[in-house]
This record gives sequence, C-alpha cells and structure tokens, in this order.
Amino acid sequence: MKIGQLDLGEFPLLLAPLEDITDSAFRVICREFGAAMVYTEFISSEGLVRDARKSNEKLLFEEYERPIGIQIFGSEPEAMRLAAIRATEAMPEVIDINFGCPVRKVAMKGAGAALLSDVPRMIKITEAVVKATNLPVTVKTRLGWDEKTKNIVDIAERLQDTGIAAITIHGRTRAQLYSGIADWTLIGEVKNNPRMHIPVIGNGDIDSPEKTMAVFEKFGVDAVMIGRAAIGNPWIFKEIADAMQNREDFVPSLCERVEICLRHLHLAIEKKGEYKAIVEMRRHYAGYFRGIPDFKKYRLQLVTLKTRQEIVDLLSGLPSGFGRIVPE
Repeated sequence: MKIGQLDLGEFPLLLAPLEDITDSAFRVICREFGAAMVYTEFISSEGLVRDARKSNEKLLFEEYERPIGIQIFGSEPEAMRLAAIRATEAMPEVIDINFGCPVRKVAMKGAGAALLSDVPRMIKITEAVVKATNLPVTVKTRLGWDEKTKNIVDIAERLQDTGIAAITIHGRTRAQLYSGIADWTLIGEVKNNPRMHIPVIGNGDIDSPEKTMAVFEKFGVDAVMIGRAAIGNPWIFKEIADAMQNREDFVPSLCERVEICLRHLHLAIEKKGEYKAIVEMRRHYAGYFRGIPDFKKYRLQLVTLKTRQEIVDLLSGLPSGFGRIVPE
C-alpha cells in the first residue's frame, strides 16, 4: 500500500492515534514490534495556533519512529490550515485529520466526529489542510453521526475529491462511541466503490490474527489500523504478522513482558519525567500482564507505586516460576 510516495508494503498494520497512549515511548516500542506506521496523539489546531506548550510537545518525535503521521483536529478551516503548516515543519511522512474522535470534550467543540454532522465544513477543513502542505494528507473518520446518518460512502468520495491520499474508517458511528461491535460492511463498500482510488484503511475491534486476516480477505481493505488492542500489548503487530506469514506464534514469556514493560517505562521517563510517565503507564499494565494467572495483586500494586525504583523492584522481584501464561 502506498500513501503518496510512501510505500508501507503489503497488508500493513498501523498504530492508531490514541490520546495519552501513543506518545513517543509507546510509538518506539510498537515500531520495534512491526507497526508499519505510527501516529502521534491528536493535536489541537487551536493549541498550535496559540503556540501552546503541550501541543508543541506532541509534534516531537525521534527519527527511528518513522514513518509517522501527525494527527491534528479542529473545527475552523483557517486554524486547521495554520496547524497543518506547523505540523509540516516537523517533517512527518503524513498529516492526518481527526474527523473520528467521539469524546465529548472534542465533539462539543465542533471537532473530531462532530464534523460528521456538518459535512460541508468537513470538506472545507480538508481542502484547507491539503492546500497548506506538500505532504500527503489523510483522514480518519467514522461511519456517520448515528444509525440514521451512515453516509460514509458519499463522504469518502467527497473527501477523496479534495485531494487526500488515504482514508481510515472506524466501523462505528459517533453515537456508538466504543460500544457494540464495529461494522466493517460499510468500510468494505467504500473500498469496493469503483469511484474510490485512494487506499482505504479499516479500524475497529481488531485484536487477533484471525480477525485481521478475515477483514483483509472479506473487505479488501488496503491496511488495518489497531488502536485499543495495542494498549499494553505492543507485540500484537508481530503476533499478527507472524500468523499472516505462517511463522511460529510469538507469545512473550513473563520475563519478556517485564523487560518490554520496563523498557517502555524507562523511555517514557526519559521523555516526560518520572511522575507523568508513571501515571500514564498505569493505562498499560492490564495489557502487559493479561493472561497471567494470579497477577491481579501485583497489578493493583503497580497502579499505586510512585517511583521508578519501586516499579522495577516489584517487577524484577516476582517469584521464580511465577506466571505461566495461559493462552487466551
């Protein structure tokens, strides 16, 4: 699959942009496990226009994270145009527009998935961003605002006409948030629409090799984007790739999980300081140690510890032979 001139190979697996999750440390780990491309956390266009520190920090990435997309969101075409210029200066491979975030604090500002209820504004924003940068522009969105407005087939055509290089579609409406089961049928309709000539990337509920292979085969998508299933589980990219290429399954041992988790922690502390890194790492522990019997008491301790050394001591001091992994 190509996004512009960027060749991501056949059947690529991409890491979805997730707020407070896909920071630089986590992106590094996911790239090491085979994510074909990663994305920043979503960045407010208004924050970039105001030169806000937090927004500027999200633009930063390391060379070894490439290829990377910077995702921006906002409700005003001019602010998004200026944000695209700022994002271009950071020199990522791709500028991505967030038309899919359903959370209230974004949607209530008329941004993210809220623009599914104002398609003309969505198109104006996309046109402004495409004209503002020489980089490929992609869009991430949803099926529609609610069950009565699943108009993604038409929206995808109109977005393509603005000059975007690819579209990612999450198989839920904004009204669903993350409830229910992702519907890939309309994603398949977009991909198989004879008017569509840009790559179509599918997203939603991908958490196993079996589901990944099924959506590639049944719906013909060009790539799959993995979001929540990667939290605390960065090796999912290797697990899926190995299965798709008939290689031996990768099932990390407890020792390997501890090693990966601590490397993630150390990278996060290096980039954002001990306190913030430790608080944000708490979102990952359930994933890192899922499937390990009797680990709950240790996980409950992990989310209360306040220093790196305490976490290192706990994970490094697990009893010998503890934690035989039970296949799920």
